[in-house]
Amino acid sequence: MLHRALDHRYGTMVYNRCGKSGLKLPAISLGLWHNFGSVDIFENGKTIILNAFDSGITHFDLANNYGPEPGSAEENFGKILHHNLRLYRDEMVISTKAGYYMWKGPYGDWGSKKYLIASLEQSLHRMGLSYVDIFYHHRPDPETPLEETMATLDQIVRQGKALYVGLSNYPAELAKEAAKILKNLGTPCIIHQPKYSMFERWVEGGLLDVLEEEGIGCIAFSPLAQGLLTDRYLKEIPTDSRMARNQFLKKENVSPERFEIIRKLNDFAQNRGQSLAQMAIAWLLKDKRITSVLIGASSVKQLQNNLDTLKNLNFSNDELIQIETILKNQ
Repeated sequence: MLHRALDHRYGTMVYNRCGKSGLKLPAISLGLWHNFGSVDIFENGKTIILNAFDSGITHFDLANNYGPEPGSAEENFGKILHHNLRLYRDEMVISTKAGYYMWKGPYGDWGSKKYLIASLEQSLHRMGLSYVDIFYHHRPDPETPLEETMATLDQIVRQGKALYVGLSNYPAELAKEAAKILKNLGTPCIIHQPKYSMFERWVEGGLLDVLEEEGIGCIAFSPLAQGLLTDRYLKEIPTDSRMARNQFLKKENVSPERFEIIRKLNDFAQNRGQSLAQMAIAWLLKDKRITSVLIGASSVKQLQNNLDTLKNLNFSNDELIQIETILKNQ
């Protein structure tokens, strides 16, 4: 059944220019890493995506291996796009990636032309698309020449299978080198997707400076540190949490001191009239080099809580100093 999008869907969202490109992205984008795969409830995922679009989220971020099972997030998104949102394709920015393990044998991983071309063909088929808006190389390949990987991204754009290209998880110097190659080829890199949060700040060690110098936008993933920067971990570890399931977030790697910092940050956020998650997202968006923050969502309630971040994006200098003081104790 075709969805009738809300007329006022663009009224409250903030849209930021992506580097020096002509593309604008919503300040908050929706990632389909988890909760939208074959092991999840399809109707729940569909409801989240439709609500996101009705709330002004135009950017939906995927990858070939998202699910689980790998590929199933793209399949499910393709069904929702075809059955519910196909009238709005031109109002959407759809991205996908390749770079992690996807299929057996020597051609289903990393950054060779063989893998990237084949993977994107599969992704387009799963989603029922003729092109994606952004195609990323998902991680650096230590063995494939960087020139081959970047030339493949250039080829993909020239073939009309992606409008723009980006990088993900590239360290500063390698990102700079890749950007130079792409610029010389005539297909500039417009966006980089790194892991960035109050608890994961490696990008401040040079990457953000490179992106600013090269005119590349930045979209931060895992802004809530896999849920740590929310109010879920204030008292105990929820049985349905990633930490309890030992998935990506290890209980033994989170110290009592870290939990104390989380509680202090939560108190600080409440004094600002925000949830901890909202403050964590706003803290990233305070930096004008950050184009968008990529959130996940397992429910419409969680989605809307994160979107309410947009009601208060400002920090005083004193607030930033106090937050930094709290974080330095970790």
